[in-house]
Amino acid sequence: MKASIYGDSGLEKYRSTILRRHEKYQLKVAELTSGSDNLSDAANGYLFYGLHAYPDKWVLREWAPNATAVYLMGDFNHWQIDLKYAFYPIPGGNWELELPLETLQHGMLFKLWVKWEDGAGERIPAYIRRVVQDDVSKIFSAQVWQPEPYVWKYDQPKEEIAPIIYEAHIGMSGEEENVATYNHFREKVLPYIADMGYNTIQLMAIQEHPYYGSFGYQVSNFFAPSSRFGTPEELKELIDTAHKLNIRVVLDIVHSHSVINEADGLSRFDGTFDLYFHSGERGTHSVWNSRCFDYGKSEVLAFLLSNCKYWLEEFKFDGFRFDGVTSMMYYDHGIGRDFTNYSMYYDGNQDDDAIVYLTLANKLIHEVNSQAFTIAEDVSGMPGLASSIKDLGIGFDYRMAMGIADFWVKILKDKTDEEWHVGDMFYELTNKRKEEKTISYVESHDQAMVGDKTLIFNLLDSLMYTDMNVFGRNPKVDRGLALHKIIRLATLATAGNGYLTFMGNEFGHPEWIDFPREGNDWSYKYARRQWSLLTDTNLRYRFLAEFEKEMLGLINKQDIFSFRPFAIIQSTPDQVLIFKRNNLVFIFNFNPVKSFTDYGFEVDKGQYKIVLNSDDSEFDGFDRVDDNYDYSTLSIKGKDVLRVYIPARTAFVLEKK
Repeated sequence: MKASIYGDSGLEKYRSTILRRHEKYQLKVAELTSGSDNLSDAANGYLFYGLHAYPDKWVLREWAPNATAVYLMGDFNHWQIDLKYAFYPIPGGNWELELPLETLQHGMLFKLWVKWEDGAGERIPAYIRRVVQDDVSKIFSAQVWQPEPYVWKYDQPKEEIAPIIYEAHIGMSGEEENVATYNHFREKVLPYIADMGYNTIQLMAIQEHPYYGSFGYQVSNFFAPSSRFGTPEELKELIDTAHKLNIRVVLDIVHSHSVINEADGLSRFDGTFDLYFHSGERGTHSVWNSRCFDYGKSEVLAFLLSNCKYWLEEFKFDGFRFDGVTSMMYYDHGIGRDFTNYSMYYDGNQDDDAIVYLTLANKLIHEVNSQAFTIAEDVSGMPGLASSIKDLGIGFDYRMAMGIADFWVKILKDKTDEEWHVGDMFYELTNKRKEEKTISYVESHDQAMVGDKTLIFNLLDSLMYTDMNVFGRNPKVDRGLALHKIIRLATLATAGNGYLTFMGNEFGHPEWIDFPREGNDWSYKYARRQWSLLTDTNLRYRFLAEFEKEMLGLINKQDIFSFRPFAIIQSTPDQVLIFKRNNLVFIFNFNPVKSFTDYGFEVDKGQYKIVLNSDDSEFDGFDRVDDNYDYSTLSIKGKDVLRVYIPARTAFVLEKK
């Protein structure tokens, strides 16, 4: 009997479409590798293009098939267009320039002057690895970068563990109102991440971007780590130090689009609008005002695949979170669509070329480093996205469980506490495709941006500024802190295969993110993290951080992700949720006013002890439960039953001895 696609009989009617996509992928692999199936050898563009120093010369190569002439200009020739620095054409639409070693020196600035039939313009090389911005003019230039090579000291983590991810932005990782650096993050933030118990860091905004306020999602220079945070070697030292701490580092990679800029981006690089991108309306993203890659071009595939390999090989990143996957996979970018049935994944609105590229990228990444892993950000729920390529999937290791964050926002905004339905809650938290691994989160950077609200802001609003001191108790703040803890525990405890939080949200950072812009007088006040709140014993933020630390410590000791959560009790009238996962029993009382004495439920026979309790005073709770008490099952009518006291708005975890 023929197996169902992804183990889902509902997809059988779309088998031919899924097979066609997979066959297109196989044909593209054969084309790119000349039949060898070794995709890594076809992703070495970064070793050919761009600026390279050889023992006796410099060589610079660019792909610009529409250009009629290409010149190099910079500090070395007073920024003049000079025939002495003219490239010569070579096969494949490429241009090459050789220069004596003494011509260029480390630190020099340069650009290209590209001419075409009806125009010309300054351009930054597409594969350039170092771009810097002038402090006064704010203009970006390429920079000759030939320092002493960084010497790696530590191996990349090899153990396959569930990713507990700390999503972070280097620039806003400091408390000062400025742009923090790679060194600052390595020295000040990395030890905190390790101490808290996260085993993975997801770094945003690393690929160079002209506009700081884009959060790194308007990339101009795909091979250049952002110089506003420091040097490439300082980024390497950060990653190396993370590896020393057995922490993996994932790059938030942007291959879904590119900045629309021409002088410092890829747009109209050789005078044509469709060199890297689609022509016409399809080449511009109407909402993001950015350029959309043409994934059907082999040269574009080579560029993007080479970019993946570059970050793995040169910087030893341990994987990628692919941004904007939904936008890539659909001709309409998924804008304004609710994906309510399977037909919407196979109705002709899908960009098969983009889907093929994502499959190629996953093959390449795992080929280059078998321990690397990939995460897809997709709001559409495309089946097979996180299924293996051999099973006709697109090959991501994980997908972001994006609906969970939306669920928490919706329940907080639309329902009173008394209306929370724990059965619906358990369903939403555990509703995942069985064949796919997922990363759950309460809030990422999306929920922390101006225009949205973090969990703590949804819970406390202006009380964040007036009532977070330890000298008095406001019932609304007590509610907020209690729900902040148990919502995060419920999300982590039901997570499919991993968990994520954004920098600062774990301790209820009191302010949103707003990067410097014209509308806020270019202020950095909200583009930073106030770490000092954690050490201020007069404030209550530290309690949330301590709970997160203990929560992660418990999960890191227990192999819960190998076991699906099994609900024991889903009592809607009581608002009590109890479920089992491995040796742990998770008990939640979301009821805002009712505590329950001798609450009974059937469980495996034996003795149990509390190993985490949100109501402990060390987490700003009320100590209503004795953590030292040993709970033993009772035999009632032939069933093993545990009876416990469950205070209102409390969660605790029992471990079977």
